[in-house]
Amino acid sequence: MRLATFIAPGSSTATAGEVRGEEVIAFADEDATVLGRLAGGDLTPADGPAFDLAEVSLLAPIPQPRAIFGIGLNYADHIAEMGGQRPERPVIFLKLPSSAASPSARVRCPAAVRRLDYEGELAVVMGAAGQVAGYAVADDVSARDLQKREPQWVRAKGADGFCPYGPWITTADEVGDPHALQIRTWVNGELRQDSSTSNLIFSVPELVAFIGETCTLEPGDLILTGTPSGVGMGMTPPRFLASGDVVRIEIERLGAIEHSIA
Repeated sequence: MRLATFIAPGSSTATAGEVRGEEVIAFADEDATVLGRLAGGDLTPADGPAFDLAEVSLLAPIPQPRAIFGIGLNYADHIAEMGGQRPERPVIFLKLPSSAASPSARVRCPAAVRRLDYEGELAVVMGAAGQVAGYAVADDVSARDLQKREPQWVRAKGADGFCPYGPWITTADEVGDPHALQIRTWVNGELRQDSSTSNLIFSVPELVAFIGETCTLEPGDLILTGTPSGVGMGMTPPRFLASGDVVRIEIERLGAIEHSIA
């Protein structure tokens, strides 16, 4: 099942529904939310009004997740391009809930940032009882200048709108093995990242278990599992994002997100 939050044509109200083919079907219960469905483990098919997927506005599936856990240095090739060392344990940081944004939201570069970068990532979405409910596509937008000079990455990674994700949440039963998905990123049509989640250093179960040692994972929490090589910072010379650039990230079986930079 693919769970989405959207605004239907002629409406200004966010609606939850299920994406089937080229349609999105609203849940008949007008109070239904994607988070509520994940928390309750409810995979009952939607049976409300249907809309053409191309005519709706897709929002972040969960507008402001309680917690967004980022994972640093989780692909060996990305570690090499960044000049880092392979970690013995997962490197964890947090992005603020306000960093969550719709899959097509324009990412605004703060005036304090001069080196804006992209990171295409597989996002894990938690369900009830510490279980993985589904997966989505995410961009861990990063301010490399702030990241380099500030030991804590709150500003570098957690700025407003620095986590576009979606386009929907694909439930775990439909995805199958999350470690066998092709992940690709384009900037202005140029392929920059082309890898597979089979190259993750720490697997999804390992990340969930590691975070869960100290933090209770709740329904709707996101875990961004890390990015492969091909980020702008790793190029020679580095190539950072500029106003008007368009970033597209696609993950096999999960769909794609595409957003511009302002």
